[in-house]
Amino acid sequence: METVAPAQFIHVANRHPLSDEERGRLMEAPVFGKVFTDHMARMTWREGEGWRERRISAFGPLPMHPGAAVLHYAQQVFEGLKAYRHEDGSVWLFRPEMNAARLAASARRLALPEVSEEDFLAAVSGLIEADAAWVPSGYGSSLYLRPFLMATEPSLLVQPADTVDFVVTASPVGAYMAAAGEGVSIWVSRDFHRATIGGTGEAKTAGNYAASMLPQGEAAEHGCKQVLFLDAKESRYIEELGGMNVVIVRSDGSVLTPRLSGTILPGVTRDSILTLLRDEGRSVEERDIELSEVIEGIESGEIGEIFACGTAAVVTPIARLVSDDFDVTVADGSAGFVASTVGPRLTDIQYGRAEDPHGWMRRVL
Repeated sequence: METVAPAQFIHVANRHPLSDEERGRLMEAPVFGKVFTDHMARMTWREGEGWRERRISAFGPLPMHPGAAVLHYAQQVFEGLKAYRHEDGSVWLFRPEMNAARLAASARRLALPEVSEEDFLAAVSGLIEADAAWVPSGYGSSLYLRPFLMATEPSLLVQPADTVDFVVTASPVGAYMAAAGEGVSIWVSRDFHRATIGGTGEAKTAGNYAASMLPQGEAAEHGCKQVLFLDAKESRYIEELGGMNVVIVRSDGSVLTPRLSGTILPGVTRDSILTLLRDEGRSVEERDIELSEVIEGIESGEIGEIFACGTAAVVTPIARLVSDDFDVTVADGSAGFVASTVGPRLTDIQYGRAEDPHGWMRRVL
């Protein structure tokens, strides 16, 4: 059975989908990114031909030549966004146009062909339509979507590939990392850096995350959940966690966050939270922030709370900052007022429990 989805994505139904019972068992308490739905979206780009072969088909292994450029030179970029089921059963996306734009920007930096917003939205929406039964309805749960581009030309030449695949997979997920009332300990890395000026820091590409895994292990050895990276030039200014942006709240209620300098990923959640905080009338300042300023602010009480934000976890309060020469606790070590209120404000919009004043939500089903 074939039907045509928007932008000519051909839907070829999986002939062997999981049974309702199997699907229900997998969706009971899914580990983030470990369970995948019945289908995936895919299209292929070839030099001189452009994007073609748009289809939504059965989820399964991707045939790949051992010489595929992505395996040797990491010419790859990806995105992450969620679909939310509202109380009335409808399914919505949150600001997917921003994810489409960021994927295009990442593709430019990695010398990959851009995916148009139309194709991006059609692929994501078509996959959700095919796997609507996989969109969970439990509190805090959602369907996580992973669009990615990879160079599939079989070539060991160090040059942009002439064949590229775009794929979207989907995974039902529950809550990720800490709950709103908890705080996590963060290791401040001095020896490793996430990105450098002129590098790929503002692109969402696999190499950035691979480079964060060794310091992530260092963090775990010190009893910390995540890593906070400093700038690569002076090891002086805070930048971001391995996969989340950082927000600081002063005791007077004003907000401070590292500016987007080209080495920091421009988070969709970051932008949304800063918008909501400005809506409250809070002063929001984006600038370079010295680590010493943060430590001194915590010790003096000038900094009342710090939290991280991103698509997966939304808001994660930071309880401690730890390194070789300091160990400081933020306020009382639990979520402060801003973290405990702005997170629910955002998720209430995403799940349709509150008004959407900025028109961020896009209905799919």
